[in-house]
Amino acid sequence: MRITQVALPLVILRETGSVAATGLVGGAAGVPMLLSPWWARKARQWVDSGPRLALVAMVTAIALASVPAAAGLGLLTPELLVLSGLMLGCGTALSDPGRSALLADTGDRWGVDRAVLLLTWQDGLRRVGMLIGPTVGALAVSAGFTNRMLWIEAVAVVGAGLLACTVPARRTTGAPDGGELPSIRASLKERPEVLYGWLIRGTGCVTWFAFTLGLSVLGEQRGRPGVYLAAGMTGYGVGSLIGTLISLAVVRRIPPVACAAVAWSWSGLCWIAMGLWSTPAVVAIAGAFSGVTVVVGIAAISIIITRSSAGAERRTLLSGQAVVVSASSSAGLLVGGPIIAAVGAGATLVGAGLITALIAGLVLLRCQTAGHGTDRDQYVGRAA
Repeated sequence: MRITQVALPLVILRETGSVAATGLVGGAAGVPMLLSPWWARKARQWVDSGPRLALVAMVTAIALASVPAAAGLGLLTPELLVLSGLMLGCGTALSDPGRSALLADTGDRWGVDRAVLLLTWQDGLRRVGMLIGPTVGALAVSAGFTNRMLWIEAVAVVGAGLLACTVPARRTTGAPDGGELPSIRASLKERPEVLYGWLIRGTGCVTWFAFTLGLSVLGEQRGRPGVYLAAGMTGYGVGSLIGTLISLAVVRRIPPVACAAVAWSWSGLCWIAMGLWSTPAVVAIAGAFSGVTVVVGIAAISIIITRSSAGAERRTLLSGQAVVVSASSSAGLLVGGPIIAAVGAGATLVGAGLITALIAGLVLLRCQTAGHGTDRDQYVGRAA
C-alpha cells in the first residue's frame, strides 16, 4: 500500500485531469466504515479466523484491481473510483478489527499488557512499509511503472489472504453470558476516556489528507512527482519505528489520554513546519518527528481498550476504533482535493496542523477538568 500510495493519486490525476478526484477512492471507502456500526454489527464478530480474513481479502483485491484495469482500458471514471472505494470500505470494516482482535486475544494468553504490545508491533510492521514503500514508489513512478504498481498491490493482498488461512479460528465472538452483542455506543458508556482518545485520533485522521494528498500534489506541481511524498512518508516511517520501540515504556508511565493529546499536538506542529518550509529535507525531518509521536499516541489509546475490555466487547471497541480512523480519514480525503485546489498544498498543511494541535489541546483541558484519563493505573483489572 505504501508503494502504491505514491502512484494512485498520480494515476487518477493523469487519467481524469482533476485534483479533486484524487481523494475519491479513499473518500468513498469511508461510507461503509461510517455505516458499519449498523450493517457490520454481526459480521465483524464473524471474521474471527484466518480463512475468513482471506475471504475478505479477495473482495479487497478485486476492488484494488479495478482501478488499474479501468485505467489501462481508458475507462477510469469518477463513478468507478467511488465503486472501488465502497468495496474497499466494506473489506476494511471487517478485516481491520478482525486482525486486531485476533492479535489482542493472543497477547492476553502471553501476559499483562502483551495485547497492546502485539497491537503496537502490528502497527510498527505496517510502518516498515512507510520506510521502504515510498522510496520504491517514487523510483517506480520515475521509471514509468505507475499503473503496474496498482496491480502489484492487488496481488499482494491475495497473497496475504492465502497466508492468513493458516491462522486458526478463536470462537470468542458470542455475546457475553449469552446476551445481545454489544454495540459501540454501549461499550463507550463506562469508558469516556476511549471517546476522548478517538476524538483526538479522529481529528488527526481527518487532517491526514494534507500530508498525503498535499505532498503528492506539491511534488507534481513543482515538477518532482512523488519526491515530496516519498520524503515525508520515509521520514514518517523511520520515526514510526522509533516510536514502536519506545511506545510501551512511555504509555505505562504517562496518563493515556494526556499522552495521546500531547502526541497529536506535536504532530500538528510538524505539519505546520512542512507547510512553512516545504523542502524535501524539512518534510523528511518533520515527518520523522510526527511518526514518533503518533505511534505513541496510538499505543496510549490501545492500552485503554485492551486493559478495560475483553471478548466480544473488545472486538466491538476495536471495530469502533476502525470506524473512527477510516471514516474520518475518508472524510478528509473527500474534502481534501477541493481544499488543496483552492488554497494550495502549503497553506493546507499549516491549517491542518493548527486544527490538529488545537483539538488535542482542548480535549486535554476537558479531560483534566472532568478527571478522565489522568490516572495511569485506573484501567488495570477492569476487563477482568
